[in-house]
Amino acid sequence: MTFSIHGLAVARGIAIGRAVLMGTGGVDVAHYFIEADRVEAEIERIRVSRDAVAEELHRLQLTIAQMGPKEAPHELSALLDVHLMLLQDEELISGVKHWITDRLYNAEWALTTQLEVLSRQFDEMEDEYLRGRKADLEQVADRVLRHMAGVASPVAPPPAVARRKSQQDLLMDDSMDVPLVLISHDLSPADMLQFKQSVFAGFVTDVGGRNSHTAIVARSMDIPAVVGARSASQLVRQDDWVIIDGDSGVMIVDPSPIILAEYGFKQRQGELDRGRLSRLRHTPAVTLDGQKVELLANIEMPEDAPAAVKAGAVGVGLFRSEFLFMGRRKLPDEEEQFLAYLRAVQGMEGLPVTIRTIDVGADKPLDESLRDVAHLNPALGLRAIRWSLADPAMFLTQLRAILRAAAHGPVSMLIPMLAHASEIRQTLALIDFARTELDNRGVAHGPVKIGAMIEIPAAALTLKIFLKYFDFLSLGTNDLIQYTLAIDRADESVAHLYDPLHPAVLRLVADTIAECNRQGKMVSVCGEMAGDVAMTRLLLGLGLRCFSMHPAQILAVKQEVLRADTTRLAPWAAQVVDADDPAALLGG
Repeated sequence: MTFSIHGLAVARGIAIGRAVLMGTGGVDVAHYFIEADRVEAEIERIRVSRDAVAEELHRLQLTIAQMGPKEAPHELSALLDVHLMLLQDEELISGVKHWITDRLYNAEWALTTQLEVLSRQFDEMEDEYLRGRKADLEQVADRVLRHMAGVASPVAPPPAVARRKSQQDLLMDDSMDVPLVLISHDLSPADMLQFKQSVFAGFVTDVGGRNSHTAIVARSMDIPAVVGARSASQLVRQDDWVIIDGDSGVMIVDPSPIILAEYGFKQRQGELDRGRLSRLRHTPAVTLDGQKVELLANIEMPEDAPAAVKAGAVGVGLFRSEFLFMGRRKLPDEEEQFLAYLRAVQGMEGLPVTIRTIDVGADKPLDESLRDVAHLNPALGLRAIRWSLADPAMFLTQLRAILRAAAHGPVSMLIPMLAHASEIRQTLALIDFARTELDNRGVAHGPVKIGAMIEIPAAALTLKIFLKYFDFLSLGTNDLIQYTLAIDRADESVAHLYDPLHPAVLRLVADTIAECNRQGKMVSVCGEMAGDVAMTRLLLGLGLRCFSMHPAQILAVKQEVLRADTTRLAPWAAQVVDADDPAALLGG
């Protein structure tokens, strides 16, 4: 019987094959008290297993180092580093010793008990990315438990067995090798490496979020994947025919021949489309009439930089530095920030990186304890540059870290949510002060271009003031729409009124681009509008020549750029901006 299971779409594409179920990884753990004279021996037993797992992970890293980036991307090695760090985590080690020494638990019991303690701490974290690291901790503990039990971590396709041909077999021509897809409760980075070396065409996991390591690796490998499918590993039977729709986040089990044929066509069409787009990676983004267009990437962590390069980005147009600050008990110091920015600069291999200073508040609180509940409109309160100027010591720390990173490659600095000339002058004075502090300390720093986000109508209406002070501007269309239309973009009840094509929004966008072009200042769009292919022709027609977006959108937008003639688009774009109903003309 055909049925579907819904999860989160994390890596695009369609995979069709027979299901291989991987065990949940749960190892039966014995619980017993040890004699007091066994404490040291029990601690030694778990230490030996921990060291053996560390050696195993190091061997996997060596294997990765011998592979090409397509076989084993950078993210995989970085995730193994995370597991190695967790193995050495002091809170994990001291906790296990505590349960063995003070409670006389056996080693396995002590490990699972401490795992529960730490898991609760991860559960309480607000930041989704950090909450997702709980799965890494569970996998590290599972690996140690497996070693203690003498059980291997199995990610291998089952041996071929003779079976009666089903309708799907006949439809898929079972004379060929039948693809296999992996269904699991979760997958560790080490499992993923073996997974990559095997024959699996896609995977589904019961758990995981958009920022889980499985999702990160799947995207980097470009493998169709669905995570968070809850009970998928319990509902699917070994060897079932399965379709993974990584575009929609759906798994279809035991599909009928008609559904199978439909998805087979969709799969072939998708492969053709992606193949065509991938050939554009090294093609310069130039319009039919010879206008050169810069396609940049938005990133949230330094580890995103390699994916941006792989996608064909010619730089980072928006590094959201606030993700370095969120979901943690202590703000990162200057050295930690400097190293993070440096990794991003190095990851971009000489291409320019634009780092936005911290933009927190409203829908991006640093921590639940800091959530603004005292004000009715936190989006209009102390956020972004207002927050930074209210805490000069924190802001100067970030400014110094950015200036230091600029000594190692081309770096620009982007200031969010400015509205007043006084804020501009105060910000620039602090940047000068940060330079002076580094000079006094004898610390190297580099030149930076300084830009401002245009995301408040007041800023868009006083552009000449901004252009007097800044080297470039960047339109943050998400907030610009929110503030222009008085729509809280986090409020589902008014989400239908959030309209990028509202005439007022388009007027602000058009006038900002025109004024920057008139004064010879660079302007980009870094909001969702930049990555929406339905908007590419309009923005080109308005004179935009720099787009910054999620790396996954770059090639699709480039395709639109290559097909565009800006001399023909310009008069049409002017009509769209002047129209009462711009959406009606967008397809023209």
